[in-house]
Amino acid sequence: MKAVLTRVSSASVTVDSEVVGAIDCPETGGILALVGVGVNDAEDAWETVARKIAELRILDGERSVTDAAAPVLLVSQFTLMGRTAKGRRPSWSDAAPGDVAKPVMDKIATALRERNIHVEEGIFGADMQVASVNQGPFTVIVEA
Repeated sequence: MKAVLTRVSSASVTVDSEVVGAIDCPETGGILALVGVGVNDAEDAWETVARKIAELRILDGERSVTDAAAPVLLVSQFTLMGRTAKGRRPSWSDAAPGDVAKPVMDKIATALRERNIHVEEGIFGADMQVASVNQGPFTVIVEA
């Protein structure tokens, strides 16, 4: 499993010209979390990713999402699992199929909400337009 966590002032996901998830947090900052679920992920990898999203001290003042009561925009992105070592076309064979990945994404969202974190989401499997205003820019990659 891979996650790209970006500190943002605002971020949104639009599907078919409709905003389906958005965060606006210019003072505290928030996190845009792009998450790719892999076919060979450990069974508890989602727990590590949820914990990292909540606890990594990557917001201003070395605060975490939990410390700052900051929101998270959670977006599934299977393309993070693409392999590009050979050829000119990425291989998606490391990405988990939708029937495996969607429940994992749901677990991550639920775990964050159980920590009283405001979570907005994209729509799994949809063609999404993701917009963000990055702070810093500050982006980290989490692998679990």
